[in-house]
Amino acid sequence: MKGFYQSITVYGQVIAVDPPTKTFVIKCRSGDELAIQVCPTAFFDVLRNLDNLSTDRVPEPDGPRPEGELEQKIQKYVREKDHLVVMGVQVENEGNTLIEAKEIWLMHAQPGRYAFEETHWWINQIALMTDQWLDDLFDSRRSYQADDFGKFYRTNLNINGMPTNDTIQECATLSRLIYGLSAAYLLTGSERYLLAAKSGVAYQREAFRTLTHDGEKCLWAYGRQQCVDGSKLVVPSQFADDRDTIPLYEQIYAIDGLSLYYRITQDWEVLEDIRRTINAFLTFYHDGPGNQDKGYPGLGGFFSHLDYITMRPDVPALKGNRSRKNWNSVGDHIPAYLVNLLLALDPLPKIHEGHKFSDMREKCRKILDETSSLIVEKFPEDGCNYVNERFLVDFTPDHAWGWQQNRAIVGHNLKIAWNLTRVAFYYDRQARLEVGERQKKAAAQAKRCKDLARAIGSKMAEYGLDMIRGGCFDAVERKPTQGFPIQFSWGSTKEFWQQEQGILAYLILHGADPANHTWLELARECQMFWTRFFLDRDRQGIFFRTTESGSPVIAGSYSQKSGHATGYHEFELNYLAHLYSRAFLTFDGYGSNEFCLYFKIAENCVQESVNVMPDFFPPDLLRIKTVRVNGVEREDLRPNSPDDFQIPLHDLKSGIETEVSVTFERQ
Repeated sequence: MKGFYQSITVYGQVIAVDPPTKTFVIKCRSGDELAIQVCPTAFFDVLRNLDNLSTDRVPEPDGPRPEGELEQKIQKYVREKDHLVVMGVQVENEGNTLIEAKEIWLMHAQPGRYAFEETHWWINQIALMTDQWLDDLFDSRRSYQADDFGKFYRTNLNINGMPTNDTIQECATLSRLIYGLSAAYLLTGSERYLLAAKSGVAYQREAFRTLTHDGEKCLWAYGRQQCVDGSKLVVPSQFADDRDTIPLYEQIYAIDGLSLYYRITQDWEVLEDIRRTINAFLTFYHDGPGNQDKGYPGLGGFFSHLDYITMRPDVPALKGNRSRKNWNSVGDHIPAYLVNLLLALDPLPKIHEGHKFSDMREKCRKILDETSSLIVEKFPEDGCNYVNERFLVDFTPDHAWGWQQNRAIVGHNLKIAWNLTRVAFYYDRQARLEVGERQKKAAAQAKRCKDLARAIGSKMAEYGLDMIRGGCFDAVERKPTQGFPIQFSWGSTKEFWQQEQGILAYLILHGADPANHTWLELARECQMFWTRFFLDRDRQGIFFRTTESGSPVIAGSYSQKSGHATGYHEFELNYLAHLYSRAFLTFDGYGSNEFCLYFKIAENCVQESVNVMPDFFPPDLLRIKTVRVNGVEREDLRPNSPDDFQIPLHDLKSGIETEVSVTFERQ
């Protein structure tokens, strides 16, 4: 090419550096070795968190210094074996190529370390994000009521956190924000976050809940439209893909926040709404034997949409969503609520007489068994690097649906790898507890989940992640043409929620297989891209989308701080990346494997114990180090067995909120 110039981002390891010539060589994960010329105006820095505070504490190098200020900076900041982000300009002209560095970013001030693996990194990020979100919605309030959410909560906020002309309050998006507030409380113990979560829960239950005539099933309205003369309840979805239907994924995410809030509080009223919502899933959406009397074929899984009049999944009014199943209707049960409910209910809490949790635990176990088995059996396709995501009623892949056709979403593949590994840890633990055939079944399911998770993780490293810049791509063709490994459906952009899936997938794969160092390298690569490019440090938020090189896209709906799918993924990332980093990484003396979670047991708690396991982890990895009740260490409440994560509550005062903080450590 002649006279071709473009911005370029490169991530890799420095393999050679020559300060006198102002050059160095960086090796990318692709194997490419790129010569970098440092320009006279180059900027050097260390990765910063959301607070945008400088972390540049790079020591001055020992030994003789070269002449020239730029040469000295190169000697100081460009160190062999370090990983760097280089941002610059690539020039091509009649066969000559040059990459000129304009910005050089280190991963940490100390060689071999990574800023995002510091003990405080993700806690700081979630606190800053949560504070700003609450300030944007509620101004200076520090205590909250359900009325505050009724008056001020908005699904859509512009990039500065201000209300837009769209005054809709989406139920599922509110629930996702409740998840974020609950996650922030779990990590920090900040009362403000829990008060906001509690008020959000109260408003969600009051404003969006609909119970069936028998009181045993619960469905949630899509949203409320705020008008000058009050608010209007909107029952069917108004989202483009699901308009005028009741999509299952919105119902699933309506209990996403409730489930994590329940883990903190053990509030039985919240659990009752979750129970009734799951009953609705099984009654209206489940294609199981129990619904064959309705004419459902009984082939397993869950239908993706219901008609809001007939409450059936198979009527012509549903058009392209008629009798369909998809990733969201099958797989999203696991991360949205099943993991947190099983963490809370398995093992069964000790309870006062008259309250039973065993039926609900059994329903959750069966849904987990069925959905994880379907993902393993139905989603992969021989000869294709990506899973199928949409299906006809009999799980024949549907390659004619809407915008998806025969396309893959990289983040969905990574989400499957992440969640199947979580599920595998659960079955590993079950295999430890069971005997006979049940033990064999649990062990076999754990292996199947791990095998597919690893296979997907390996494929996405080559066919979903950017091997030059880091980060993961968005929508791609499942069967690329023209002989290239990746073919983009629309553009080579990167979405915020898919970066989360990549980070969590590769962190947990590392936890499952620590001997394979590639998983950790991939996790760090994804964390680098998130940290450097997706944090909106000017407004303590995140960008929804970037270009392949990391420049934020802020046009159209991407110019918002909050929208249909936010208030969740970034908080979930902060929460679980902190847990996974502390639990899975080895710090060689410079970090800590300890971490603390906070619970606030509600006044109406009917249990005599609380399960505090942070997430599904491998057996023999973690143990409880200390338990504190209202700030007082209670040695008598710490379980005797390292594998026991159930804290007794029998002697705590009833009718009073009680804070229980638990510190965990590696065994």
